[in-house]
Amino acid sequence: MKRRHFIQRTAMATGTLSLTGFSVFGRSRDLSDTFQLNYAPHIGMFRESAGEDPLDQLHFMADEGFRAFEDNGMADRPLAEQNAMARVMIERGLQMGVFVAHKIYWNSPNLASGDPDKREEFLSQIRNSVEVAKRVGARWMTVVPGHKDLTLNMGYQTAHVVETLKRASEILEPHELTMVLEPLNFRNHPGLFLTESPQAYEICKAVDSPSCKILFDIYHQQIQEGNLIPNIDACWDEIAYFQIGDNPGRKEPTTGEINYPNVLEFIHRKGFKGILGMEHGNSKPGVAGERAVIEAYKTVDPKT
Repeated sequence: MKRRHFIQRTAMATGTLSLTGFSVFGRSRDLSDTFQLNYAPHIGMFRESAGEDPLDQLHFMADEGFRAFEDNGMADRPLAEQNAMARVMIERGLQMGVFVAHKIYWNSPNLASGDPDKREEFLSQIRNSVEVAKRVGARWMTVVPGHKDLTLNMGYQTAHVVETLKRASEILEPHELTMVLEPLNFRNHPGLFLTESPQAYEICKAVDSPSCKILFDIYHQQIQEGNLIPNIDACWDEIAYFQIGDNPGRKEPTTGEINYPNVLEFIHRKGFKGILGMEHGNSKPGVAGERAVIEAYKTVDPKT
């Protein structure tokens, strides 16, 4: 029997299962003891502590004070697993962060090319992602426009991307869902069309829809452009989602060069109420490494 089911059955038998603030891992926490900002671990981040079952991992996240999680691969999970995860989210008050909405073209152009077949493929995947989002209570989905088309001027490529995203927004708007465009850095993902926050800002302004916003990944933008706080401030009205990772190494805050206390304090002072995805690895292995991730977020979380 899985540990989670065993603990639940034992608690029910002894009358100790509380309807609020219970922990399937045998310890309860004060539900007011949470972070100032809404950090979202990803499935797999705490597998050493919680086990491989994603439901157990969700319970562990909630026990540790997290109020959200993200899962890039949610759309590829079996339907029954999506539904089971949605039930745990409701039970534990967890908000779903981003999942990847479509096939990403890492090495060949799709949206930038203007190819009508590639455009329809993308729009079909956006339609499918609407159903995933409804099923798991997601509000945001990640979109990466893919590789540059080296045969076209950037102006033409931008026009193609904007036109496709306008059509995708028409699909998403009736459902009040938002695709968040993620600029990625040149080192990890060379050759991609979308790389910098001003470029994403320009595209969002051209699309002009509440369903097309920016995912500002702090790790990627430290490498690509730096100047983090001024750039966040400059495109603030188009940012709907953040992701976190330190550089170098793409591990938890405090392991690299980014001054996360200052960056997160700025985001907090700006009044951000959305999700900050923890899209990074753990700097140390095992349970101790997972505990180090949690402690790092306690360290850099704004204090007021």
